[in-house]
Amino acid sequence: MGRLDGKVAFVTGAGGGIGRAICERFLAEGARIAAIDINPDVAGEAIAGAAHADAMALACDVSSDDEVKESIGRTVRSFGKVDVLCNIAGGSSLLDGPVTEVPLDEFWRTIKLDLFGTFLCCRHTIPELIRAGGGSVINLTSMAAVMALPGRDSYTAAKGAVASLTRSMAAEYAKHSIRVNAIAPSVTLTPRVKSRMEINDAAQKLKSIHLLGFLEPMDIAHMGVYLASDESRRMTGQILSVDSGASAV
Repeated sequence: MGRLDGKVAFVTGAGGGIGRAICERFLAEGARIAAIDINPDVAGEAIAGAAHADAMALACDVSSDDEVKESIGRTVRSFGKVDVLCNIAGGSSLLDGPVTEVPLDEFWRTIKLDLFGTFLCCRHTIPELIRAGGGSVINLTSMAAVMALPGRDSYTAAKGAVASLTRSMAAEYAKHSIRVNAIAPSVTLTPRVKSRMEINDAAQKLKSIHLLGFLEPMDIAHMGVYLASDESRRMTGQILSVDSGASAV
């Protein structure tokens, strides 16, 4: 038996490195998956090889209230319920910077994607988790939310807010048997991050504090399986650092 047998997961950012790894691990553990991404082609690639009855790919801009609501509705109509919400969609860009320098458009773009997107997906999925009798919300925050990371103040603001939102939702929805936790990764070698490593001085400087080396997307996915499974049934309101020891140094 798989650790997620019988569960239905709604995974945003499915086309990215971490999202794809989560889809792969969840499918391997018996879950059915709605793979969500703004690009329908990469969403489909994330579930390539899965049986039609076990996975579906949906195009959705997580910062659009109407699109999120429609995607959740389609997932429930196809699979009958949702048990797990994985808010993976997000990220920063090279336009980010110190609060005195970052373009305002970049600040609001980051807030809209990382924070508001997470907010909307929770807003429309939590009622379905309640109808299912409970479930798990897994948010993706960042080491930027738990330790100082200069030069990325838009991203830090957004991911810090996601961590706070995680705790407040955990307190609010525990009465419905809904667990809300967040994973805080450090530098994770997704294709996008790898492409920036040589030009990102901050990432290069972080090498020395990653005691076991930089992370791979599958390292985050393994934690995702635990949080989605009943093995974590008494865990909620936690910000779990998967960071190769970076926050301990």
